[in-house]
Amino acid sequence: MPGANNTKSTRERVLRTLLKQRRCTINDLAEAVDINPISVRHHIAKLEAQGLVDSEEERHGVGRPRRVYFLSETGREHFPTRYMRLTIRLLQQLKQEMSPEIVNELFSHMAEDLAGGFANSFKLNHLSFEDRLNLVKQILTEEGFEIEWERKGDQYHIREVSCPYFHIGQNHPEVCTIDRILISTMLEVPAERIKCVLDGDTHCTYVVPSTISNFISAEKIS
Repeated sequence: MPGANNTKSTRERVLRTLLKQRRCTINDLAEAVDINPISVRHHIAKLEAQGLVDSEEERHGVGRPRRVYFLSETGREHFPTRYMRLTIRLLQQLKQEMSPEIVNELFSHMAEDLAGGFANSFKLNHLSFEDRLNLVKQILTEEGFEIEWERKGDQYHIREVSCPYFHIGQNHPEVCTIDRILISTMLEVPAERIKCVLDGDTHCTYVVPSTISNFISAEKIS
C-alpha cells in the first residue's frame, strides 16, 4: 500500500525534525517537511494520539501565545541514543564471551539486587496487596515504564503500556528479567507474563492471582 508507506515516511520526517529542532510550530514543521500546515496538523494529531509527541503554549513576544510541539519521552525513545547503542554493544560483547546461562544469571542477580533494594526501603508487611501494586507502579514509573493495573476476576493484570527496554530487548530479551523479578519480589508472588511486545503484542502484561491479596491482608491483620 503506497499511501500507507508515504504516510509513515512523512510522520517519520516529522519526528526527525522534532528530534533535531526540539520545539516546532505547525508552520516550522510544514516548512521543514515540505507539506502544507493542514497536513502537518493531521500527522501531529496521530502522533499525539500514539504518545510520541506532546505540545504546550509558549509566549513569543507580544500577542497570543503559540503552540509548540516536541517529542515525548516515548517519542525520544523512538530513536536509539548513543547511550543505548553503547549498552547494546556491551551486551553483544558479553554474549560473545559468556555462556547464555551466565548472561541470564547476571541479569537475574542485577534484577534481584534492584528489587531487594526497593523492598528493604519499604515496610511491605504493613502494606495491603493493592498498596503493593501501587508501589510497583510507582517504582517502575521511576524506572521509565508506564504502568497500569486492574483486577479481573480472580487475577490482577499488570500492563506495561510503554517500556524503556524495548529497543534493547529486541536483540537482548534477557533484559525482560528485570521487571518480572522486581514485580514478583515486591508482591512476594511469582508474576506470570501472558503478553509481550517482543512477541508482537501491543504491550507486556503480567498476571498474579487475587487470592494472594486475601492472604496478605489476613497476614497484615494478624
